[in-house]
Parts: sequence; structure tokens; C-alpha cells
Amino acid sequence: MILRRYPSLAVLSAAQALYWSCSIIGIALTALVGQRLSPWPMLATLPLALLVLGNLLAVGTIARWMQGLGRRRGLQRGAVFGIAAGLLATLAVHWQNFALFCVAMVLLGAYQASAGFYRFAALEDVDKQHKGRAAAWVIAGGIVAALIAPSLALRAVNWLATPMAGAYMAIAVLASGALVLLKWLPGCATPKTDATDPSLQRAQRKLLWSRPAVRQALCITACGHGLMILVMNATPLAMHVHGHALVTSTHVIQWHVLGMFLPSLAAGSMVDRWGTRPVAWIGAALLAASAVIALSGLSATLFLISSLLLGAGWNLMLLAGTTLLTLAHSPEERAAAQPLMEWTNSAVAAIMSFSCGALMQTLGWRAINVFALIVLMVVAWWLRRSVNASQNQATQQAL
Repeated sequence: MILRRYPSLAVLSAAQALYWSCSIIGIALTALVGQRLSPWPMLATLPLALLVLGNLLAVGTIARWMQGLGRRRGLQRGAVFGIAAGLLATLAVHWQNFALFCVAMVLLGAYQASAGFYRFAALEDVDKQHKGRAAAWVIAGGIVAALIAPSLALRAVNWLATPMAGAYMAIAVLASGALVLLKWLPGCATPKTDATDPSLQRAQRKLLWSRPAVRQALCITACGHGLMILVMNATPLAMHVHGHALVTSTHVIQWHVLGMFLPSLAAGSMVDRWGTRPVAWIGAALLAASAVIALSGLSATLFLISSLLLGAGWNLMLLAGTTLLTLAHSPEERAAAQPLMEWTNSAVAAIMSFSCGALMQTLGWRAINVFALIVLMVVAWWLRRSVNASQNQATQQAL
């Protein structure tokens, strides 16, 4: 069994479960808390936007820490950001301080950035034929989070005298658990060389971008992640507009989160057996099916099925893109390659998050799903063209 051969995968999977528990609690409550604390209603979602900003700002720094100090110490520093975020948010809710709450969300974004490297850490010392399954095991840690985090959030809300404050204390506790767990990771320290030099990393990023496989990997994950964020954020709004109760939309989102992680149990083997690109095509097909079902009606059942397929498509495209990127760069280039993917994903997620509300208000639910289908067709055309071009180039070089 792969966990016996690579015990660090169990550590990373458990750390992923703890991170996603923090994330689900934050997703469930942060907009509501922002609405309560903000001086103006238009700033209610600013904390969520700052969470994305914190992620973008921290990715490069955490990557340099891991390259210079080792995976374990770099990821532990990320968990410390999560602890600080939970404690500051607890104080902010207790003191009714919106500015402090915004600072806490920036720090939570830094924790999110570090957790994004868990799947890359899983691939580091794994044989080529096991890379897909290794990444899948780590991502599958989110299954546990999807099952326990919603009920934990409901209970933690009243842990402290100030409503909602206890939920953010729970985030600090969960991040503390991740900090302890990560002590069991191998250090994986890289000798301090020019690999941590920012100018060298910029040169490496240019070289990486010139490789077709790297561009394909970035496109696969960015497409899956961006469309998932857009449609996931729009789903509760659409359900509310069309008369569905809050408890129904919460149930749909929970199934969506399960869809994000359950396929990992099989997707890793699919990547190892069939390769990255076929699995990416399956993921894109699931995203297209999700959009088609969303366009076919507005019942709660159709929302649930569409959201489940949306999560599954994201899972397959993330696994395929991550594995393809890992196969396309050397160990010396990881401090440049891995942040490149995380920056791309986060930037696309930020654009989709900021535009979701405006798109729902101006165009509506159906238009969002039509837009998703158009994006998928464009990306599919580009990927096919890119793969064919790279194959023709390889054939000419062989001749």
C-alpha cells in the first residue's frame, strides 16, 4: 500500500484535512462576520477578498522558505500564520474591530498558500508511477473536512461568550494541530544555493513558461479552479433568488465539497495508468456536464447534481495539472515552478470571486453556466492545438 511505502503522505493528508476544516469554517462565516463588523455594507466581502490577496502575497515567500529551509519548516511557518489568523479573528470579533478582522484574513490567506504546497510535497520523493496516487491521497484529506467541518462550525460558534468568536478560535486550534503534525515530515532541506535567488527564479520562470507541458499544466488547473470558484460562489445566490431555503443550499454546498475530494480515491490511479492529459479531458467533460445540468432546470436536485459534478471536475483537473507540472520541471526548479501554478490559480480565483456578484446581478445564473461552457470549449481547443504542436515538434526533433 502506498501509505506504507511513503508514510509522509498520511501526515500531509491529515494536515490537508485540518486546513480544509479551517477553510470551510471561514467560507461559512466570514462574509456574515464581515457584514456585521464593516462600517459600510459594500465592504462586507472585503475580508474574503483580502484572504485571496494574502494567498497571492505569501506564495513566493513560502516557496523560498521551503527551498532554503526544507519542506517541514516552510510548511510549519505556514501553519503558524493559520494560528495567528484564528487568534486575531477571535479578538476582532470580540472587540467588534473590522480592521483587525481584515488583517486576520490576510494571515489566513498565507496559511491557505502554504496548504497549497501539500500536494507538491507529496510528489517530491515518490516514484513516477505513483505520483498521481500520492497527490490524490493528500487532496483526499478534504473528505474528512467536508464531513466534520460544517457541524464543527455550528458548535464552535457558541464556544465563547461573543457569538461567532469561538469559530475562529477553532481555526487556531486546528492550525495548531497541523503545526504539530508537520513535525513528522522529513526535513527535505535543500542546501542553500542560488536556487533561492529571486533573479534566478525569474529566469527559471521564463524558461519554464517556454515549455509546452508547463503551459498546459497551468492552463488545466487554472481553468478547473477558476470555473469551480465562479460557479460555486454563484450557486447559493442562485438558489436564494429562485426560492430555495438556506438549509437546502447548505446541503448542496456540502455535497459539492464532497465532490471536490471523493474522486481522489480513484483519480490518482487514473493519472498513473492513463496519464495526465486524458484525466484532464475527463475533468473538463465533468465541468461541462455540470453546466448543462444547471441549465436544464432549477430544482434542488439539479443544483445538487450540478454542484457534485463541478467539484469532481475540479478534482480531476487539479490532480492532472499538478502531476503534469511536476513531471515537467527538475527539483532545482521547484521554487519557481510550484509558485507559478499557485499564483496562476489564485489570480484566476480572485478574478472569478470579484466578478461573481456582478455577473449574477447583471446576467444571471444561466449566463454564468453558458460562460463556463464557452471557456471550456476555448480551453479544450487551445489544449488540443498545444498538444498537437508539441508532438509534431518532438517528431521533427527525432527525425
